[in-house]
Amino acid sequence: MTPAVTYDLWGYLEENWEFLLKGLGRTLLVSVIAIIGAFVIGAVLGAARAHRIPVLSQLASIYVEVIRNTPILVQIFFLYFALPQAIGPWPGVRLEVFTVAWLSVMIWGGAFNTENFRAGFEAVPRQLREAGFALGFSRLATFFNVTLPIGGRIALPSSINTYIAVLKNTALLYVISYEELTTSALQVNALTLETLETFTVLGVVYLTLVWSLSIAIRWFERRLAIPENR
Repeated sequence: MTPAVTYDLWGYLEENWEFLLKGLGRTLLVSVIAIIGAFVIGAVLGAARAHRIPVLSQLASIYVEVIRNTPILVQIFFLYFALPQAIGPWPGVRLEVFTVAWLSVMIWGGAFNTENFRAGFEAVPRQLREAGFALGFSRLATFFNVTLPIGGRIALPSSINTYIAVLKNTALLYVISYEELTTSALQVNALTLETLETFTVLGVVYLTLVWSLSIAIRWFERRLAIPENR
């Protein structure tokens, strides 16, 4: 990188860092909400599918198929433009752009996480569940004391990829003008025309975020590793 480009890059950061930092904060807020929500959705619906709970299992299957087989951009547009027309007549119901932002990526991540957890729960050896019953645990107690701790650990590696994808998919929220990091960077670029600086900073920030999240979850995965696999 030449000194001139370096100077322009630092000048770009000095002029725009506060605005970009606010966008980064919104990206992190939406990501945290969506990741937590995707975890809850995945654990609940994954358990419903793994244990073949009537009705809920079938509904979860439909949800997974619809979300996994349609582009997330279509889902964002549906929530933002189409859904309000359906619920608009209801008094007091209004979808804010922030609500659509976290809801869209959470629903997307939840569908993929449902399959992650379903596979993890189904991989728990039957003998372990039978041991729980032999100890006098109910089906629900066996799930929380045996299936969830072991199956959740088995599902963790694939869930990591889902959480990373949720973080990266927040960049698509620029299509509904939610002022997360990508939208903020595009607004700066439209005003300054400093395209190289804009997308260099944007790429470096996303790379740092994804690496940091990956490292944190990998550490968490090692802490929760099943003893014989450590």
